[in-house]
Amino acid sequence: MLRRHFLVAGGLLAAPRFAHAAGVSLHVMTSGAFTAPYRLLGPSFEAASGNKLESAYGASMGNAPDAIPQRLSRGEPADVVILAREALDALVRNGQVRPGSEVDLVESRIALAVRAGTPHPRIGTVEEFRQAMLNARSIGYSASASGVYFATELLQRLGIADQVLPKTRRILSERVGSVVARGELELGLQQVSELLPIPGIEMVGPLPDPIQRVTTFSAGIGARSAQPEAARALIAFFASPAAHDVIRRTGLDPVRQPALAN
Repeated sequence: MLRRHFLVAGGLLAAPRFAHAAGVSLHVMTSGAFTAPYRLLGPSFEAASGNKLESAYGASMGNAPDAIPQRLSRGEPADVVILAREALDALVRNGQVRPGSEVDLVESRIALAVRAGTPHPRIGTVEEFRQAMLNARSIGYSASASGVYFATELLQRLGIADQVLPKTRRILSERVGSVVARGELELGLQQVSELLPIPGIEMVGPLPDPIQRVTTFSAGIGARSAQPEAARALIAFFASPAAHDVIRRTGLDPVRQPALAN
């Protein structure tokens, strides 16, 4: 029975207790929204459990070669996948993730960013956001959950799709903020947790509440995982209340849930 503690950012995190072999390699695929807390929490799980995390990163959806569904369709190994709940449910239906292994981890919100030192448009109300989109010279959005919402639903709701879509750019296999930081785009929209770590940009703010899209990111165990108990322990660690402070510092809101059964 694993009974150790995790030291993360100066605080002790109690390890979830599961019986599983130590010294195994766990293949983890995570989408961008959970990447920041994953990189903070993962090394501590490795140190305490004796297991090694083999990490792969990609979008929750879409046809980019590194998107998680594309990786799985090529047969890349995955003990744990972490992605938007809608996409995770599709993987369960397709037989690529074990039914009943799904655990909601965090809620993520969308924000707008500009290159550091450039003017910030006003986006505090829906009408201000709408006008900012009309005034912008160029806008970038992700190829995953936030970008799908922006390009296929939000602009249509605002009645400005015909005017705005021609000056937008869908960013594949790269953070939207990185393209904004290089000066290639005036505005960029992506999940808060994916914008915060990018140097050279400034956060204008989250989308106004009436048009905000909160996406739940969840974890599941790969259907072909050879280490399901170790995978379950990793997911329980990410879902544990002790990890919530780390998660919040990365711009995400942890999902509170009953204690997982051992």
